[in-house]
Amino acid sequence: MRTQVCIIGAGPSGLLLSQLLHRKGIESVVLERKTKDYVLGRIRAGVLEHGFAELMREAGVGDRMDREGYIHDGTVIAYDNHQFRVDFAARANASVIVYGQTELTRDLYAAREAADGKIIYNVDDVRIQDADGDAPYVEFNVGGQGQRIDCDYVVGCDGFHGVSRKTIPETVRKEYEKIYPFGWLGVLSETPPVHDELIYSNSQRGFALCSMRNENLSRYYVQCPLDHKPEDWSDDAFWEELKRRIPEETAEKLITGPSIEKSIAPLRSFVTEPMRWGKLFLCGDAAHIVPPTGAKGLNTAASDIYYLYHAMVQFYVDGEEEGLDRYSEKALARIWKAERFSWWMSNMLHLYPEQSAFDRKMQRAELEFLERNESAQKVMAENYVGLPF
Repeated sequence: MRTQVCIIGAGPSGLLLSQLLHRKGIESVVLERKTKDYVLGRIRAGVLEHGFAELMREAGVGDRMDREGYIHDGTVIAYDNHQFRVDFAARANASVIVYGQTELTRDLYAAREAADGKIIYNVDDVRIQDADGDAPYVEFNVGGQGQRIDCDYVVGCDGFHGVSRKTIPETVRKEYEKIYPFGWLGVLSETPPVHDELIYSNSQRGFALCSMRNENLSRYYVQCPLDHKPEDWSDDAFWEELKRRIPEETAEKLITGPSIEKSIAPLRSFVTEPMRWGKLFLCGDAAHIVPPTGAKGLNTAASDIYYLYHAMVQFYVDGEEEGLDRYSEKALARIWKAERFSWWMSNMLHLYPEQSAFDRKMQRAELEFLERNESAQKVMAENYVGLPF
């Protein structure tokens, strides 16, 4: 096969790039290790920055998001049985949209299929060849049969464990990582959300988050030790712990029910540099990971796609390579700011095993300052709704 852009990974970032390029007449083929149903079965976050929402609309896949998504003009921060609201609309003149990643991915699949986009599933043994030369190609197997795609560029949207990042020689790439000493136990339940906006809670028992997917599907999290397993937690134990970590007035309104999904996610911050090697570009989790506290995981992938999409249009339509040459520099500048915000949110809201009494006092002072200082709220709001591309 021959195409202009070979994209590895049919998650939301790979599909979004393929769809955006298609609308500009640029060909792509997408390779996916799993099946479509497997990809759609992943339970992920769904808070979209305003810039991500605009990118979905530009890709022609924003109609259902605009119709069914929930616009959030703020969020609630709780501590010591007390809570306050940060008003995004007032502080940053913008908002976010709550729209599940599964639904977003479903919309992208529908668009690619309607356009006869080429997606190859169940690929294994993917090998990116000659990425540092003038004629890159990708070899892979499907059902035991070897195949090859020649292309102009390869884009790795294949996640942290994918082949793309590892293709860049260790002598070229530098990796930065912070492992957090706890995880998030998440429960999905077919219950009405306890509040119409997200609630982030710092408590003496650890962090908690109340969020939602729609009017009858809620997502809740509690901080837990890394050695815990989902089966260690009964539904009753989870609900009881959540109630103890959020303000009493909120706990009294909480409607509980059987969990339909329960999982524990470890938290880490990770960045690899550079995000380009020759004809190979990295996007999303293949290049960076943020703790979920700041709702930046999916959004940082979208910012990568924004920069790379515009760079490729500039190259294929205008014949200019400046955007491609500066892709890594531009993407990393924004990524590190998102990493900082997620790190700050995590430090402010979690209970750390090694925390001293002084550290807890500093957290309390940080929360009180945020509550009472409009400038601090403006900084948080601008970061939460998304810094400009």
